[in-house]
Amino acid sequence: MVMIAPSILSADFNRLGEEIRKAEEAGADMIHIDVMDGHFVPNISIGQEVVRGIRKATGLPFDIHLMIEDPDRYLADFVNAGADIITVHLEATSHLHRTVQLIKENGKKAGVSINPATPVWSLESILSEVDLVLVMSVNPGFGGQSFIPQSIDKIKTLKRIVRERGLDILIEVDGGVKIDNARKIADAGADILVMGSAFFNSEEYSEVVRRFRVENGA
Repeated sequence: MVMIAPSILSADFNRLGEEIRKAEEAGADMIHIDVMDGHFVPNISIGQEVVRGIRKATGLPFDIHLMIEDPDRYLADFVNAGADIITVHLEATSHLHRTVQLIKENGKKAGVSINPATPVWSLESILSEVDLVLVMSVNPGFGGQSFIPQSIDKIKTLKRIVRERGLDILIEVDGGVKIDNARKIADAGADILVMGSAFFNSEEYSEVVRRFRVENGA
């Protein structure tokens, strides 16, 4: 089943806990949390203390997407704050294998993300070590961007490699995901679709999830 992960970057921060509870009640599978440092991406979002605070709002898995430089410095903080999955960017760390191992040594699932201009083959040496690959279908840093069409071919290529190698890896897609393109993205091989503005800017979260399930036959 294709999973939906609402991104709280697009939620109402004045009532973040309530927004997360509503997402859970609507049928979301996990909560996607974008952490930005203003260096790796041109924006600043939230840190580990906010994650710790909202952890009390839901029992859904927390999918932490670290869009930060030198992520190793903060892995323990996000582990302790309540992360279930921690994803780092291939482009943001000098020793990716070590970073992935640190995440797994702390008992969490490890993900690696690649930007739109980063080719799938750059994951060659790390695929066997990770639980998840996050394909960015927009340039990271801001919500509300349009899906980059070339991402479909990247997802297909990655799915083919995962199947050929018999790997147990989830493929997640983040950026410009909406109801009207969700089926195409899922058909390309995505297992988790991150939805930000398309979810939290809607009038009824449960209707978004319902249409998502119908569109994807789930």
